[in-house]
Amino acid sequence: MSFLELEGVHTYYGESHILEGVDLHVDEGEVVALLGRNGVGKTTTMRSIMQLTPPADGSIRFQGEELVGKDTYEVADAGIGWIPEERRMFGRLSVEENLRASVPDTSAMGESLEFAYDTFPILRERNDQRAGDLSGGQQQMLAIARGLIGQNDILLVDEPSEGLAPQIVADVGEALLEASDSVSILLVEQKLGLALDLADRYYVMDHGKIIDQGDTAGVTAEDEQLRRYLSA
Repeated sequence: MSFLELEGVHTYYGESHILEGVDLHVDEGEVVALLGRNGVGKTTTMRSIMQLTPPADGSIRFQGEELVGKDTYEVADAGIGWIPEERRMFGRLSVEENLRASVPDTSAMGESLEFAYDTFPILRERNDQRAGDLSGGQQQMLAIARGLIGQNDILLVDEPSEGLAPQIVADVGEALLEASDSVSILLVEQKLGLALDLADRYYVMDHGKIIDQGDTAGVTAEDEQLRRYLSA
């Protein structure tokens, strides 16, 4: 039994058929990359898992439990964390207050905060600053840190490197790699090299369908087939 499994998932926005029978799975302890051009359904796949855009048909199971029909908070309570591309944080709260709000087990608060600050030292420097006043890159770091310390069983990570400077992208990669020792990850990432470095397996999506999949071992960012799938 797969840890997370999508089978025959069809999702619509109004009359628009976005996901057309998506099948994919993530095993426990795996990092799986979901690749594809912009607008092919990758974020909708994550929104479908979280039941923010519930599927019209198909099954989404986590540890054998059906998620379709549940409320989003029930999906989160089951152990699925989401780091969205839009960052989504409490803009009027401080950096530390945002981090504290993400730790369900208060007995682990000190360790969790230290991990977040060690991963992104700028957050320690700005721990009293309102999150809404951070730069875009700093907000992205805060969003990622919140997901990493949320004590989830699996993380859905959507475009973690978006808008970040190269050195911060490297820090994000190291943080996700460290996190993967204790949490499974489904990763959407446009930087193919980063995705392949982190992932054990990959799926390629196009027009709402999975069109290719494979192991990342031996695959590089110069792979002609993958580059053809991902080119505009």
